[in-house]
Amino acid sequence: MSNPSLASVLALLRAHARIEEQFGPLLGSVHGLALKELLLLMHLERAPKARLSRIDLAKRLHVSASTVTRMTAPMEKLGMVGRQADARDARLAYVVLTPAGQKLVANARATLERMAGDLFKDRWSRQEIATLAELLGRLTAGLPGDLA
Repeated sequence: MSNPSLASVLALLRAHARIEEQFGPLLGSVHGLALKELLLLMHLERAPKARLSRIDLAKRLHVSASTVTRMTAPMEKLGMVGRQADARDARLAYVVLTPAGQKLVANARATLERMAGDLFKDRWSRQEIATLAELLGRLTAGLPGDLA
């Protein structure tokens, strides 16, 4: 392909699809989580007071606020997350990571780390992986919610 920018975007889209295809089923079978659900929990884990508004979660996950609502409803019923009203603004509510959610995200993160290691095993050197992370980090610099 003569356009390296387009080739890069297409390769990133294929890589994203491959990662979702490989990681999703294992996370689901082992932890009962979709990849996006794990990312949501990881964002909460990193947030001050382990809580974020639905709008902030939507920005970090690159989805709509209504999608966050649909994602969190079953997670709330299972006790992974809860709701917390804002003391100063009754219109604002937070999604809060519960102790059960903290335990689940720790276990699922360990699985994700193993899967990430397997993805690059026998293909890339440690330096190449670090370079890839740095280059992709430049692409997302300034976006909220870096989990690395």
